[in-house]
Amino acid sequence: MQITDVRIRTISDEGKMKAIASITFDGEFVVHDIKIIEGQGGCFIAMPSRKMADNEYRDIAHPLSTETRNRIKEAIFAAYDAALAAAADAGTAEA
Repeated sequence: MQITDVRIRTISDEGKMKAIASITFDGEFVVHDIKIIEGQGGCFIAMPSRKMADNEYRDIAHPLSTETRNRIKEAIFAAYDAALAAAADAGTAEA
């Protein structure tokens, strides 16, 4: 399974959530609402989840292997870095 598209929507407020990503596999299957969150050790991704009746959050979709999770994480962070660079360039161009 190949990652064929990653879309990033940055969040403008000053909270811990920095962006939301959507990732497409093989041009046929997409997972929305993957969050990029800033933690104490740096940014990490959180898969889409739902709050259950017991007030616990459970992932709706998630990779089954560490290798797949790392490929997803690397693709999302590459797209996130590109989105930040494009926003910085746009801010410089407007100044």
